Amino acid sequence: MFIKKSSSTIAVFAALSLVLSACSSATQEASPSQSATATGEVVIVHAAFYPLEFLAKTIGGDQIQVISLTVPGAEPHDMELTPVQVAELEKTSLALFIDGFMPAVDQAIEASVPDRALDLGTTVTLLEGEAHSDEEAVTQEDHGAYDPHIWLDPANMISMAKAVSERLISIDPARTAFYTANTAALVAELEALDQEFTTGLANCEQKEIVTSHESFGYLANAYGFEQHGIAGLSPDTEPSPARLVEISEMAKAEGITTIYYETLVSPAIAETVANETGATTAVLDPIEGLAGGSTDTFITVMQANLQALIKGQTCS
Repeated sequence: MFIKKSSSTIAVFAALSLVLSACSSATQEASPSQSATATGEVVIVHAAFYPLEFLAKTIGGDQIQVISLTVPGAEPHDMELTPVQVAELEKTSLALFIDGFMPAVDQAIEASVPDRALDLGTTVTLLEGEAHSDEEAVTQEDHGAYDPHIWLDPANMISMAKAVSERLISIDPARTAFYTANTAALVAELEALDQEFTTGLANCEQKEIVTSHESFGYLANAYGFEQHGIAGLSPDTEPSPARLVEISEMAKAEGITTIYYETLVSPAIAETVANETGATTAVLDPIEGLAGGSTDTFITVMQANLQALIKGQTCS
């Protein structure tokens, strides 16, 4: 478990009786091609945020209905669910989440559908989070002892994909061959992605990575880098002045030339450190969500991350 549970869940669920009548109209209708279980019910998968949505859609294709609990362009860490979303969650066949990453989702799942949920954090080896200032210590307490950003290592995504596939097969065994084939294709794509990273990052002059917040621990661990987050595990945590001085001094001492920021959060903190150290800034996307209207996928964003690292870390 990553987090402590909040008593605010009680208030959310008390409001459900007021919105249940509105839920039927809010529910998306499944297409005729979508799979039904033995009881004739459409397979509905609720995904907490984008990488989990990507897994479900890629494996389930048009045979399942996938609903993301995070809207495009939203930063998911501290997002609150609406009462309608909580009520709709009760209709799920499978809820995908990572315990500790989105507390509101954790609470809703524990209260309503714990027997139909899959915590993908249980499918991989977790890395411990690090606290490096008063502000970061608070963030770590919110997230728990471990870093939940597991999807940024392609090997972890392979383990997660296999776990999702197994659960879909258990729910909908009639389409075992369909789910198995899609999973095999996805695993092959993720293995190729891992090889691209291994090859592209094999010879880099700079092994220290400075990021706006500490979401790249798994990527750094997989490919031989050391991550230094300006802020902690949550991007909305303001680093202390002491932390800004500490990270700036380290960047100067290590000759770091690139400070990385992300797409869904203000680049102001990264720009502050870059201005102080004479470095440039570049995007390194933690893929916690896609911007509204984006045509990217998990794979294409990871490939863009690879190119950013090859340039920013001076890899040959």
